[in-house]
Amino acid sequence: MYPSPKNSSLLSLILLIYGSVFTGFAQSQSAKKPNVIIIMADDLDSRQLSCYGGKNLRTTHIDALASEGMKFNQIYTSEAMCVPTRASLFTGLYPVRHGSFQNHKPVYDNLKSVGHYLADLGYRVGLTGKDHSTKPKTVFPFEIVKGFEPNCVAPTDDYDLNDVKEYITRTSQPYCLFVMSINPHTPWTVGDTTEFNADKLILPKNWVDTKVTRRQFMKYLAEVRRLDNQVGDITQLLKETGQDKNTIVIFLGEQGAQFPGAKWNLWDVGQKSSMLVKWPGTVKPGTQTDALVQYEDITPTLIDVAGGKPIAGPSSLGLDGKSFLPVLFGKSTKAREYAYGIHNNIPEGNPYPIRSIRDTRYKLILNLTPDQAYYNRFMMNAKKQDPDSVWSSWTKQAVSDPAAKRITERFEKRPAVEFYDTQTDPWELNNLATNPAYQERISQYRKKLDDWMKQQGDTGASLDIIYTKKKE
Repeated sequence: MYPSPKNSSLLSLILLIYGSVFTGFAQSQSAKKPNVIIIMADDLDSRQLSCYGGKNLRTTHIDALASEGMKFNQIYTSEAMCVPTRASLFTGLYPVRHGSFQNHKPVYDNLKSVGHYLADLGYRVGLTGKDHSTKPKTVFPFEIVKGFEPNCVAPTDDYDLNDVKEYITRTSQPYCLFVMSINPHTPWTVGDTTEFNADKLILPKNWVDTKVTRRQFMKYLAEVRRLDNQVGDITQLLKETGQDKNTIVIFLGEQGAQFPGAKWNLWDVGQKSSMLVKWPGTVKPGTQTDALVQYEDITPTLIDVAGGKPIAGPSSLGLDGKSFLPVLFGKSTKAREYAYGIHNNIPEGNPYPIRSIRDTRYKLILNLTPDQAYYNRFMMNAKKQDPDSVWSSWTKQAVSDPAAKRITERFEKRPAVEFYDTQTDPWELNNLATNPAYQERISQYRKKLDDWMKQQGDTGASLDIIYTKKKE
């Protein structure tokens, strides 16, 4: 029996009213969800930030986020290079599972990322700036917003906030915008170096002190200043547009700098990062935490913030990351028990696979081919006569300086096992691997690391080979 025209009109009216009420309710619910701005640095030595104890410059705008929110003291990237770190950030998976376990190796094309997860929860998800990990589009369905330089090796870092402003003020729908700066990535060609006196710079303790090192470090710090100014411009834009009250601002430091021993390594100067979270009315200002966190945990936390449920992956494993929302709420001081590390050296050098595991104090590193010498083509090319080569200046000084020789040899020739107490030895210069007092702990950590590698499908040294693209 079909409804009469009169009843049909009444039914249509009821459905129209119901639909309007439901849409209005959905929009009001969306409006209550916080916006998210994630500002990410590129190759930042987080120890240079004054809120993390840096003495060479005062990072005013980044420090403001620390004073207005929560500072994370124990955040680590699982692989200290750009593409794997960003793929882990977006997917919530460790490198072996997302596929980008070598620099510039693409992720598997059957994955989902934060772009899908937050869109399902009513968010617009955009990205401006460095776009290395945004392909394929099926995995990373970001709306690309103009404004910030996408090429990390560009000679300039010019940016414009007009499109960013349009994006964050477009509709009442909540948004998550990734602002991906290219600072302070090489070639260190922007920034005002006159702020710094090379002779007065405080160098990291695992460096060789040379004139070239100080000159290059000065250029690097000038780009850290540029990064800090960008952070200030974004936070000011939020205030000007009235977006600051309902917007979470997250600052991320990525991995360490392109100096010897940092990026492309699993020492803390490469793996250890920074994270500041400002969430007005929710995160207590001026707080800090020692909760252990990795980049894989950020997407699960964003899903949690948006009101979603934990994501089940294509297998029973689900996502590798775990939400640290209870830490932000001040309800917990812990997030995860261990942080893991993986390094595959190709295409940046010879095969040199490394794995690591750590808690908030102790760190185990396994060099899987210790009979080989470590080599990186960007920093250690002896055939290239580069007057700005920091590494060349180190090796020249090592000829007559025993301290410099110890540092350069430590970098090139590594033992199978390294074990550090990062609390008493933050620069990881005192290897405790042969100390009898730590053998039981080393065995425990090694078993945990082996279990993690098996769970990930990580075959170790056999991953560090040249991969060829499959033919269609």
